[in-house]
Amino acid sequence: MRYELDLFGVLVPSLLLWSVIAFVLARIISKLIARAGLYRRIWHPALFDFALFICLVTGLIFASTEFFS
Repeated sequence: MRYELDLFGVLVPSLLLWSVIAFVLARIISKLIARAGLYRRIWHPALFDFALFICLVTGLIFASTEFFS
């Protein structure tokens, strides 16, 4: 995994980019879960959303080390 990426001359930490991608994916998944009505079965929706975000960030980072290194 590269630790810094060059975006138009600005060095950006790769963790920031993976976090933004994970946030977008988490919001999409959250909307799908809400539309399906599954939040009624989840004890703490905010905690679930945070755990989903952390799992997505971790998965993206591990996938990036496998495919982009």
